[in-house]
Amino acid sequence: MTENAPQDSKPYVVLGGGPAGLTAGYLLAKRGEPVIVCESTDMVGGIARTEERDGYRFDLGGHRFFTKVREVDDLWHEIMRGEFLLRPRLSRIYWHRKYLQYPLEGMDVLKKLGPVNLVKAGTSYLWAALKMKLRPNQREDTLEQWVSNRFGRYLYEQFFKTYTEKVWGVPCTELRADWAAQRIKGLSFFAAAKAAFLGNRGNKIRSLIEEFHYPRFGPGQMWERMKADIEATGGEVRMNAPVTKVEFEGNRAVRVVAGGETIECRAVISSLPISVTTKIADPELPVDVRDAGRGLRYRDFLTVSLVIDGPDLFPDTWIYIHEPDVEVGRIQNFRSWSPWMVPNDHETSIGMEYFCFAGDRLWTMEDEKLVEFATRELGQTGLADPTRVKKGFVVRVNKAYPVYDAEYGDRLATVRTWLDELENFIQVGRNGLHRYNNSDHSMLTAMRAVDNLCDGARHDIWAVNAESVYHEEDHGEEEANPYPYKDAPPETAAEQAAAS
Repeated sequence: MTENAPQDSKPYVVLGGGPAGLTAGYLLAKRGEPVIVCESTDMVGGIARTEERDGYRFDLGGHRFFTKVREVDDLWHEIMRGEFLLRPRLSRIYWHRKYLQYPLEGMDVLKKLGPVNLVKAGTSYLWAALKMKLRPNQREDTLEQWVSNRFGRYLYEQFFKTYTEKVWGVPCTELRADWAAQRIKGLSFFAAAKAAFLGNRGNKIRSLIEEFHYPRFGPGQMWERMKADIEATGGEVRMNAPVTKVEFEGNRAVRVVAGGETIECRAVISSLPISVTTKIADPELPVDVRDAGRGLRYRDFLTVSLVIDGPDLFPDTWIYIHEPDVEVGRIQNFRSWSPWMVPNDHETSIGMEYFCFAGDRLWTMEDEKLVEFATRELGQTGLADPTRVKKGFVVRVNKAYPVYDAEYGDRLATVRTWLDELENFIQVGRNGLHRYNNSDHSMLTAMRAVDNLCDGARHDIWAVNAESVYHEEDHGEEEANPYPYKDAPPETAAEQAAAS
């Protein structure tokens, strides 16, 4: 496209082909706008894609489709066109070599924890509640302080600390309270206890929903269909087209270099990690903005999918592994997500999920060694005889989860001093905003970005899924709240809160 082309003929360019990027591309194409989506790999969906090996499909992280965002829910069904399954949710927690039902069931909790642990938990909670009443302005800078103040020290150490540190790879004293406030806001000791004995009536607690929608062939089916629909309505989705430069003139993005090609653009919607955006901006950004972007940290992730001889090992959709003796964080049972994830009836396919940093021991371990390692840990959990494992596959995901460390807030604020001045460049999605959003909230940020660029709306993209508008419990505020999103599919550590 020539540099002198009329502005209206230039395409919107979307960076990244995950849920947020594809949503932006789909809505722009649906409006009849010229749009090009640039994806660096050969698959769309990001961490929400479906991997396939030898006919076995596996979901990276487990992606439920359940939301109170009506716009997003409507879009999901519009894309899937009847290919959604309604699946029952069944999961447990592996803790101290015992399996606790999850959502919690009162009699199961009483039986598994025993009277001593129950007294310790109750006493610890009451002491924390008393301190909060006497000193309501206690410091809550870290996740440890935030959780201990609300659930008591004993429950924090038993149910939160081990799992959280396994997921994030840093002490809870280094994780900001922001993460807990966003992910488990509104869930209380009494809410969890009430749900354990009386049930989660009306799915009021998001983490405890009992059924959800799921694409027949895994979450990747959603994104593949969205890609096809973008192309069918005149848009482009360019695969294997990594973005290496975004050129700015003043406060406007004017060109994108992706896959070796320069694209003149009308506007840019980016779901790239902020650390990448600040690196590829041209001209070079001020040193403080570049350093702030480079300093943002991410947790990486890998799945070892094991094929096991024999029928299903367990009925759970997934099992949380709170046991410190093994490194696996969660185990997925893909047939329980959808029978179409496994190509036959005489084998089981499970996903052993590990959280790591790129370059560390697990990340750099050879695939064959990882399969052996995961097989041994599966045996340690007692879920399966490791001799029945027939083969395994490994998938690594870079920059899967933004880390809320002690410096992230200041660094993000510094980057925003640049981003907030841009006229036609908007960051969206999980890594685009460095916020632990789920797929529905990531998609909502893309929807708002399209409204802003095409309709002149003034939505605050950074307000989506932020603090006061994010609730664990549904208080019937959907009509009054302009951003009525209270529920979302879980990814990784979000649901650990209700385990207490």
